[in-house]
Amino acid sequence: MNTSPQPDPRDRPARLSVGVVGAGRVGPALAASLQLAGHRPVAVSAVSAASLRRAEQLLPDVPVVAPAEVLERAELVLLTVPDDALPELVAGLAETGAVRPGQLLVHTSGRYGAKVLDPALRAGALPLALHPAMTFTGTPLDVQRLAGCSFGVTAPEELRLAAEALVIEMGGEPEWIAEENRPLYHAALALGANHLVTLVAQSLELLRTAGVEAPDRMLGPLLGAALDNALRSGDAALTGPVARGDAGTVSVHVTELRRHAPQTVAGYLAMARATADRALAHGLLKPELAEDLLGVLADGTTSPGGRGDRGDRGNPGDQGNRGGEGEGDPR
Repeated sequence: MNTSPQPDPRDRPARLSVGVVGAGRVGPALAASLQLAGHRPVAVSAVSAASLRRAEQLLPDVPVVAPAEVLERAELVLLTVPDDALPELVAGLAETGAVRPGQLLVHTSGRYGAKVLDPALRAGALPLALHPAMTFTGTPLDVQRLAGCSFGVTAPEELRLAAEALVIEMGGEPEWIAEENRPLYHAALALGANHLVTLVAQSLELLRTAGVEAPDRMLGPLLGAALDNALRSGDAALTGPVARGDAGTVSVHVTELRRHAPQTVAGYLAMARATADRALAHGLLKPELAEDLLGVLADGTTSPGGRGDRGDRGNPGDQGNRGGEGEGDPR
């Protein structure tokens, strides 16, 4: 067992004083993780009661000051404000002389690359875009979740190594994103993560309406398996009535959603159409079944005489009871 004293992270070279402008859910967590790496949080700006609580919980004893004073005190400044507020904030800080030459200025917006920091660059700052691909709760749990989290990194080429080093110090994995690809990168993350929350919340509500007492316990294993399969296999993981071409079942779904939760119909139809397109393109959905299915998705009903009404399918509401691979299939 090694009993020799371990080096204090604060004794490492190039330790920086850190400031946070905007104590939302992200900034305090990143500053706390940098503190674990030996850097020194020295100032944070916060206005709302919620942001003041986050600052106190994650950065205790760090003074709360105005944004300009954060820049005055810190060598490394985290700009963790909403995307739409970032350009005006950067321009204002640069115009008022708050930005110092040689100061590391980091924003965490997924939408923007380093160019949004050009006003600060002209004032001599060193611009970095470090976006953690993670959802944040605003609690100490976020610091733990940063371990292994991917960061979208964009910076001038001469600062690339510095940007990636900061990400690694926070426990993250740097992933280089070209400036011109930042909006697409961010759209991809929003599509996967933000919309997932909406879909799961809707599913939970529908299960409660259907009388399920513990919808979270029911969905947990199913969604975990679906996510794992999707990450491993992509479109090959598609299952369920749309991928199988069960137009009758889909028609019954739409009818029930209109009756019990009409606000979910548009989303169901949009996702089902997208699923059908991908299943058809990858050979999972048979072309002869796609026509009737797409007809159902066009108006939410099964066309008379279509395959959704075929005798070999029986009553559309009995799809889960017929023989074959659909029997007992919860997908």
